Amino acid sequence: MSSTEENYLKAIFKILEKEEKGAGTNAIATAMNTTAASATDMIKRLAEKELVAYEKYRGVQLTDKGNTLATALIRKHRLWEVFLTEKLHFAWDEVHEMAEQLEHIRGEHLISRLDQFLGYPRFDPHGDPIPDEEGRWNYRPQELLSKLLPGQKGLVTGVNEHSPAFLQHLNQKGIALGTLIEVVEQFEFDHSIQIKIQDKELIISDKVSKQLWVSRN
Repeated sequence: MSSTEENYLKAIFKILEKEEKGAGTNAIATAMNTTAASATDMIKRLAEKELVAYEKYRGVQLTDKGNTLATALIRKHRLWEVFLTEKLHFAWDEVHEMAEQLEHIRGEHLISRLDQFLGYPRFDPHGDPIPDEEGRWNYRPQELLSKLLPGQKGLVTGVNEHSPAFLQHLNQKGIALGTLIEVVEQFEFDHSIQIKIQDKELIISDKVSKQLWVSRN
């Protein structure tokens, strides 16, 4: 498989996490930053390889084979992100693009050794679960920070948005995985919230609070 085909499989997998009924051509094209016509051509190619199934008006689904390959690709990506942050000390806003390149390196034995070397991590630097060698996923109870009410506390466990700009914004606010956040007040006008981190209070936007996963504390 080409790296482009692998990227399409991963994009379809992530769309299906939110849209179980099927991944639409336009959604796939948007995720891949390409045209609907190009996405359609690639979907046909993947279907010929029995990696996806397409039904008109129902969208694209991954076959068992396609799901296995997409899961393995995501596993490699997230393990490389752990390696880059824990062993090479890159920041969490620096590793996504590098892992995008490293995930296409062939060699299952390499990835098994990498997993062992890292101590079999269950989550990546952004809090996303890392599937094990058998494709089994690790999940934990969590909810969006925007769902917490004043007086409630949550420990940051993950982020929905992985862009460097967003992660750098969190850095400026002093928010990272493991940060304990207490909701102080919610503002009806723009749905922003006032939060407390240690002894510091600050206001974050509704957009930010809807991108942060927390576990109730």
